[in-house]
Amino acid sequence: MSLAATYQQTAVSTQSRGRLIVMLYDGAIKFLKLALVGIESKNYADKGTYINKALDIIAELNAVLDMDAGGEIAMNMRKLYSFMTRHLSQANIDCDKQKINEVISLLEELNTGWKAIA
Repeated sequence: MSLAATYQQTAVSTQSRGRLIVMLYDGAIKFLKLALVGIESKNYADKGTYINKALDIIAELNAVLDMDAGGEIAMNMRKLYSFMTRHLSQANIDCDKQKINEVISLLEELNTGWKAIA
C-alpha cells in the first residue's frame, strides 16, 4: 500500500461518524456535478460513471442505516435514498439534468444538516 493510500485510509478511519457522512454527501454531490458536465459535453461514458459512483455512495448510506435505533427517521431516510436511486437511474437513462439537480438539492440539504451537527 502506498504512503498516500495509507494516509487516506487512516484519515477516513479516524473521522467521527457524522464527519464521514458529510464526506459521503460531499462525494456524491461532487460526482453528480461531474455527471452534469458529462451531459453538457456529450461525454456519456463519464456521465454514467459519475452517476454510478454517486449511486454507490447512496447505497452505502442506505446500507448503514440503523433501522432498529433510527425508527421513523431511519425509515424516512431509506425512502429518500430509494427515491434518489430511482431518480438517478432514470436520469442516467434519459440524460436528464433536472433529475440530477433535484438529487443534488436533496443531498445538499441533508449535508447542511449533518455539517451543523458533525
